[in-house]
Amino acid sequence: MRSEAALLLLFVISLVLASESFPKDEVWSLKTFKEAIFEDPGLVLSDWDNLDADPCNWSGIWCSSARDHIVKINISGSSIRGFLPPELGRITYLQELLLHGNNLIGTIPKELGMLKYLKALDLGENQLTGLIPPELANLNSIMKINLQSNGLTGHLPPELGNLKSLRELRLDRNRLQGTVPASGSSTFQSNSTTHGMYALDSTGLCRASQLEVADLSYNFFNGSIPKCLNYLPSSSFQGNCLQNKSIKQRTSVQCGGAPRSRTHQTFDTKHRPADDVSDTKTKQHQGPSKPAWLLALEIVTGTMVGSLCVVALLTAFQRCNSKSSIIIPWKKSASQNEQIAVYIDSDMLKDVASFSRQELEVACEDFSNIIGSSPDSLVYKGTIKGGPEIAVISLCVKEEQWTGYHELYFQKEVADLARLNHENTGKLLGYCKESSPFARMLVFEYTPNGTLYEHLHYGEGCQLSWTRRMKIVIGIARGLRYLHTQLDPPFTISELNSGAVYLTEDFAPKLVDFESWKSILTRSEKNSGSIGSQGAICVLPDSLESRHLDVKGNVYAFGVLLLEIISGRPPYCKEKGSLVDWAKEYLELPEVMSYVVDPDLKQFKFEDLKVICDIVNLCIHPEPSKRPSMAELCSMLESKIDTSVSLEFRTSSLAWAELALSS
Repeated sequence: MRSEAALLLLFVISLVLASESFPKDEVWSLKTFKEAIFEDPGLVLSDWDNLDADPCNWSGIWCSSARDHIVKINISGSSIRGFLPPELGRITYLQELLLHGNNLIGTIPKELGMLKYLKALDLGENQLTGLIPPELANLNSIMKINLQSNGLTGHLPPELGNLKSLRELRLDRNRLQGTVPASGSSTFQSNSTTHGMYALDSTGLCRASQLEVADLSYNFFNGSIPKCLNYLPSSSFQGNCLQNKSIKQRTSVQCGGAPRSRTHQTFDTKHRPADDVSDTKTKQHQGPSKPAWLLALEIVTGTMVGSLCVVALLTAFQRCNSKSSIIIPWKKSASQNEQIAVYIDSDMLKDVASFSRQELEVACEDFSNIIGSSPDSLVYKGTIKGGPEIAVISLCVKEEQWTGYHELYFQKEVADLARLNHENTGKLLGYCKESSPFARMLVFEYTPNGTLYEHLHYGEGCQLSWTRRMKIVIGIARGLRYLHTQLDPPFTISELNSGAVYLTEDFAPKLVDFESWKSILTRSEKNSGSIGSQGAICVLPDSLESRHLDVKGNVYAFGVLLLEIISGRPPYCKEKGSLVDWAKEYLELPEVMSYVVDPDLKQFKFEDLKVICDIVNLCIHPEPSKRPSMAELCSMLESKIDTSVSLEFRTSSLAWAELALSS
């Protein structure tokens, strides 16, 4: 027994020592990455324990055989949404960073270039923007780079040609521009600084001698295809603006609207081609010395030119403030030395109406007409002069808490909401973005009958007859079908429940999603407890609190919403537990199926109820792949449910009122 106890003690001690020996920088980097992810629908990061000093058992993390370093991160296809923090560059021995097929936004941090052992970098099929950092050329061990299907802009860094081990480069379906950098000649210098070595006068993909696969298709590259890349298939260059008629290219109209390439010049000799540097040095040592008066004249002239350059730079800086792309610093903690820039493309809002704070203040009666509130927002009702009634959602946030990440996410959400145009989705009329006083607001079309949640759970359920509820169900299904199938990319409601369904004057449903963009604020405050649900009658448990961001998640939420509509019960109550758990015993048994119906309803159609229960069972299937699409569900509802009110006329005076409203 003593020997067994001793062995157990030694095992525990070894585990403790192993966890203590794990590099703190690497653990801290992973925790920073988790904090930068503000939507995790699959809960893939749920086991990343902040108190655990050994991350080797975390999902998506692989460690070395000695369990002393992280060598692989693979969180592909998980629909996580957030940013790539620069701290990832501190995971020194990382060999693979695979984040393909997520919803990552923001820019690619240049600090990834510090990963000298990295062999595979896969950030494809995300929503990354900005430039490809030339610092990636420092990845000496890299064999595969995949950045396809993002929104990357600017030039392709010619420095990538320095990657001698690079075999696969996928940059297709971005917004890259300029010529394809390909030259790779070199010249011989014989001087003391080079010691007889070759000094390259240019860089380019021709120098990547191991390159086997390179896909540059569907960008905005111009010029010609370099001869040294002729071994690549023609599909690698299609969909650009190249001077090659034999390969399918963009139209002249599309190329005319492409981002214009800019010529970047530098006067720093360390970035000049070697020939220029040597020529400069040669000229400095040739010829007789200049007279003093000529030297003085050159100094005066140089001073004047320098002053003009300073004025020009200041003018250009002021103009940049009004251009489409700005750089906003990410405010880091005091313990960190640098500030990281976040690329923000305000061009995405050029087609969205912008309101001034003063306009909205007048419309909302000095912001006194408050119709809703939460710990992180206020909702005002107002009327635009000569325009419609509006609902203004104002975010409660201080300017010092607002970072570049917040601004980027706010702009992307505004642009995403603005593209919705359907009778069963809420209409975003515009936004407000001001700095003095600081304000971030969304302006929606006002819906006079409030939310479906209010009618179901605050004593007004009697206004919702069975027929009206069926009309609302079909309207919601049509709205989701539009969002899922008629938009590219599909749009999903982050919190699909009765609180996201707003009702017009004739009780037509409109899906409104202004909750998702506020989650980035709660991410930074969730540990402080400042964001809570105090005072709520019913709250969601952790298992239901995660946002249904994917299409199949929306389908599940739609099934729960159907139960909520026909039963009048909230999705979860502390006293009664989960609505789904409660209803399961009634859903498949016709003899007790009517028990799920709201007792306030005097009339209902059993045939409709059976259709609804069948659909609920399909929606809440535990395997997402086996849940039907909203197009299929909508078709079932439209074909099997009759929303006429004729059967209710004899027993319900409310049915006559509904008929009058709909006529």
